[in-house]
Amino acid sequence: MAITATSPTVFQLKLFNGDFFPKTHRFASSPLSSSPIRRRIICQSTSTEKPKSRNVLDNASNLLTNFLSGGSLGAMPTAEGAVSDLFGRPLFLSLYDWFLEHGSVYKLAFGPKAFVVVSDPIVARHILKENAFSYDKGVLAEILEPIMGKGLIPADLDTWKQRRRVIAPGFHALYLEAMVKVFTDCAERTTFKIEKLLEDEHAKENIELDLEAEFSSLALDIIGLGVFNYDFGSVTKESPVIKAVYGTLFEAEHRSTFYIPYWKLPFASWIVPRQRKFRKDLEVINDCLDGLIKNAKETRQETDVEKLQQRDYANLKDASLLRFFVDMRGVDVDDRQLRDDLMTMLIAGHETTAAVLTWAVFLLSQNPSKMKKAQDEIDAVLGNGRVTYDSLKKLEYVRLIVVESLRLYPQPPLLIRRSLKSDRLPGGYKGEIDGYQIPAGTDIFVSVYNLHRSPYFWDKPHEFEPERFLVQRISEEIEGWSGYDPSRSPGALYPNEIISDFAFLPFGGGPRKCVGDQFALMESTIALAMLLQKFDVQLRGSPEEVELVTGATIHTKSGLWCNLRRRKRVAANDSLT
Repeated sequence: MAITATSPTVFQLKLFNGDFFPKTHRFASSPLSSSPIRRRIICQSTSTEKPKSRNVLDNASNLLTNFLSGGSLGAMPTAEGAVSDLFGRPLFLSLYDWFLEHGSVYKLAFGPKAFVVVSDPIVARHILKENAFSYDKGVLAEILEPIMGKGLIPADLDTWKQRRRVIAPGFHALYLEAMVKVFTDCAERTTFKIEKLLEDEHAKENIELDLEAEFSSLALDIIGLGVFNYDFGSVTKESPVIKAVYGTLFEAEHRSTFYIPYWKLPFASWIVPRQRKFRKDLEVINDCLDGLIKNAKETRQETDVEKLQQRDYANLKDASLLRFFVDMRGVDVDDRQLRDDLMTMLIAGHETTAAVLTWAVFLLSQNPSKMKKAQDEIDAVLGNGRVTYDSLKKLEYVRLIVVESLRLYPQPPLLIRRSLKSDRLPGGYKGEIDGYQIPAGTDIFVSVYNLHRSPYFWDKPHEFEPERFLVQRISEEIEGWSGYDPSRSPGALYPNEIISDFAFLPFGGGPRKCVGDQFALMESTIALAMLLQKFDVQLRGSPEEVELVTGATIHTKSGLWCNLRRRKRVAANDSLT
């Protein structure tokens, strides 16, 4: 987190900027535990601790906020953040404390700007769905534009409408079914690598491995094959393209936390060493994508969307999304836009999946009975076999583990929006009956973390309970919220914002919801199932030793180091086959 000066008088709070952003904030704790100390980190009540003393800088910051923007948001409850809160502790944890103190909609006063923080599904539904086109992603586009250009995440509204009509049909049912084989093949690379390491270390019963790094490589291989028919092979090797991908992520992190945007100065990309490297990294990735786009266009077979969706994807040599986009009739998109689309999917899809798997294993390692329940289901459904689309549908508990991990560790913890015109937000639960008037240009944080851990909309909100998603919750006492009801989305493999009426937003909601949600959930489920099918997993050390790095996605600082042991049941069965 940092306050970045974009001009002498305008500052922008670069906090988890939007629906996707690389690692930025670091803190040491284990956020899910019965330990009183660690539990206070999660749901710390301001009433049980002495107020944090404000220094001169903090007081000046709040006075400036009140003077410049305090009156524009009317009588909205105000949380006066200390500038010192920007460092040493992730702000989304402070946002949770202030949510418990000030309510579901409040003004956050920081420096010369005020931000509206939303922690209520009724208000989130208004912003993301009911009045979605009155908001854009604000500062998000400014940070991501050098990398993603006009990809779906940072795109302006007109570009988004045009590209959404092209991209969304690509994630159709037959494509997702065909991707199960891609997910399984890539996950087998990871399990085979672990098995080989165990064989090489034959004198030991287990090995130590950073599973976060392995999940990161796995996710990159899946995105490469599924989106643009390119095999990174990152599970087993390194390449200039892989290094360039990570280089762009690190540079985005740097830009989010540096005070002065020196990279906008003339010739900075040629003079400053790290900016030269960033420019070269982009050139490597763009050259790779340009080559793939050129090859796809040279073999273009133009046809209607309906016929594209009816192709025999299970037997196609190239079932990638790039092939779908290039072959779509009536869409004569330029190479730059295609490259922006592919870059967005590459970065966003890679980061989110790696994070989901990391925290799923972290949570299961602290709940051995739930890990055993998952392995029992995997044994009953798969035995020693591979995952198919039909067997994926039977892995109900494993799917629920994935979504519960997303509830506790949302990716991202915040969604960023900016009002394009004046609007009146609903008051939400326990808020003002008449709601809150906001002017055009208001920056809003929809706190997914707060929504997912709200004590008003979830029972035992800080507990890891995958089973919670099987239970209907009727909430007649909360006017405007229709509760949690799986029957509202019949046939859905995974709980979503419809079932929860916007209390659960792992991929956003409304028109600008992530189009790749099912892709990400399915690959995460398959990868987790195949890992637990073959291996028993334990954390190396205690949960408290896992240090977190948070940005739009929540990662570890130094990896998720685990002890992996080949499951005896699997080993016994393998010896018979």
